[in-house]
Amino acid sequence: MAASFPETAISTERLLLRPLAEDDAPGLAEMMADDLVLAWTDLPHPFTEAYAAELARTLAPAHRAAGRGIVFAVTEHLTQRLVGLVELRNTDWRLRTTEISYVTAPWARGEGYAPEAVLGVAQWLFEDRDFLRLEMRTAAGNTAAQQVAQKIGGISEGVLRSAWIVRGETGEVVVESRSDLILWSLLPEDMEAPEPHRGGWHGDHRYVLRD
Repeated sequence: MAASFPETAISTERLLLRPLAEDDAPGLAEMMADDLVLAWTDLPHPFTEAYAAELARTLAPAHRAAGRGIVFAVTEHLTQRLVGLVELRNTDWRLRTTEISYVTAPWARGEGYAPEAVLGVAQWLFEDRDFLRLEMRTAAGNTAAQQVAQKIGGISEGVLRSAWIVRGETGEVVVESRSDLILWSLLPEDMEAPEPHRGGWHGDHRYVLRD
């Protein structure tokens, strides 16, 4: 039987990353209808409520059980509102490495939620699951994703030439074009611990984002 991640939740300062629920379907479908989600991801288009419900009910649990990765719904602690989706994929259990991808809802962009969520997952992987490498792949034109990789301390390892498909809409037609990918990695030793202060560490958040 393949190794697999446990069904779990991860808490950060502002966010809760938890398993998807069928009740998330309307929010997921609304989030995925965005032009930037179409452009930079390989998610189905259109991303319907029916597909979102199937993802929560069947596809995401099967993805985890097969050992390929895990899917998290990202919600705000304060409002419980769905702000994003994080997926681990292409997991190699022998090498203890996996790849992370994420989507942030249009209304939640610019709040630092994406790097906070990714850093929370990285901390969980390295400290609780004994992983040794986390990878990100960002399309050459996706500067927002590149900034997230930099803020969590990721190291750019090079360019995968013509390795991705970027999508856009012209009227009702989806137009595709090829794109380079930038490969980023994060290792446990890349994580930047906060400075200690009087009384010990600040809260339970043991790593910090970079400017």
